[in-house]
Amino acid sequence: MRLSRYFLPVLKETPSEAQIASHRLMLRAGMIKQASAGIYSWLPMGFKVLKKLEAIVHEEQIRAGHIPMLMPTLQSADLWRESGRYDAYGPEMLRIRDRHDRDMLYGPTNEEMITDIFRSHVGSYKDLPLTLYHIQWKFRDEVRPRFGVMRGREFYMKDGYNFDIDYDSAIHAYNRHMVSYLRTYERMGLKAIPMRADSGPIGGDDTHEFLVLADTGESEVFYDSAILDLTFGDRRVNYDDRAECAQIVKEWTTPYARTDETHDAALYDAIPEARRRSSRGIEVGQIFYFGTKYSEPMGATVVNDKGERVPVHMGSHGIGVSRLVGALIEANHDDRGIIWPEGVTPFHCGIVNLKQGDAEADAACKGIYKALSDKGLEPLYDDREERAGAKFATMDLIGLPWRITVGPRGLKTGVVELTSRRTGDSEEMSPEAAVARVAEIYAPHRTGSHWEPMAKSSFHTWL
Repeated sequence: MRLSRYFLPVLKETPSEAQIASHRLMLRAGMIKQASAGIYSWLPMGFKVLKKLEAIVHEEQIRAGHIPMLMPTLQSADLWRESGRYDAYGPEMLRIRDRHDRDMLYGPTNEEMITDIFRSHVGSYKDLPLTLYHIQWKFRDEVRPRFGVMRGREFYMKDGYNFDIDYDSAIHAYNRHMVSYLRTYERMGLKAIPMRADSGPIGGDDTHEFLVLADTGESEVFYDSAILDLTFGDRRVNYDDRAECAQIVKEWTTPYARTDETHDAALYDAIPEARRRSSRGIEVGQIFYFGTKYSEPMGATVVNDKGERVPVHMGSHGIGVSRLVGALIEANHDDRGIIWPEGVTPFHCGIVNLKQGDAEADAACKGIYKALSDKGLEPLYDDREERAGAKFATMDLIGLPWRITVGPRGLKTGVVELTSRRTGDSEEMSPEAAVARVAEIYAPHRTGSHWEPMAKSSFHTWL
């Protein structure tokens, strides 16, 4: 993409309403525009990042054996009355009446709707296990929306629901989700720690939140620093192997890590003092097992192998996709702007022409642009008639991980400059070498060499 043809309305000044780094930088970098309190339009670059995160979520959910679908944003209040949550949920639920005076609601979550779908079509244990999920816009009428996409009223969320014949099978589904989430966040360049948490209005006794450590987090967290040394890496997982999934979950949940709602001072004090940590955390996902909380009152039953009709065991599992954009920025920024991890960057490399209109510099930039594009990468070429300082400031603000700078002086000796946004380190090399280096950097993210072969393709290929 040429910047002169792109819609990137960057701001020089920080809007007064922005209180945290991600909100400031998303507004300044032209990623979002507020439509009303807690509701945002996603402008092209913000939308591009959002869709990249969504693709990773889809890939890892499908890898774990979960089946994508799509449910509507508006739901009938009658389903929520069946479960008993319509009146219990509180003012966060946006309640609506249609023209026929029927009670409706803008869905904050989908346990009731997915249970209704299940009970309408599944009647035998032979159809289990089953996990369905979708990625859809949700609405919760926050009393005081703030922090941009971190605590908005409208948000984009992956929510999945498992249906199993018994407790042991449902716990395997819980473990499978935890493993898939660990992979998902690591691919995005995030350290998301699973922490024992409170279930809130979803219900159930077994639940973990995934939190990214950040000073601006809404939750106080307590943890053993040993958990920071854990990485998922290149590990391949057989999601049908209950023992393997349970072992990974044990590995990640044995070190103490809890939110303030479930903090146990005695257990925390038993950790060696040098490893005790307290911080703030941003919630980016949560998994729940809640048994028959919804299946019993709503009649979601199957006939088991003894011919008995029994309620299924269920769980729900969410990832805040739009919130992840803010969390990524909170964890990856400096005083000049965003620093995108390679796995989620909107463009793989920026190209800065120091002297637009110079025939040799223009030709070199076009050549680099074409060579990167031919390798399947997406460069952003700043071809504007602007000062070099303004171009560098824009590139720093929007946070592309790598920048190739082209100028007449360097071209006289046959070199361009390749710069890392994260470290600030620069190296002079030939244009061909710079293209090869960038392609090499992105090879693991593009070809899936760190991930199983399914991740090589878009999830749309598999549907």
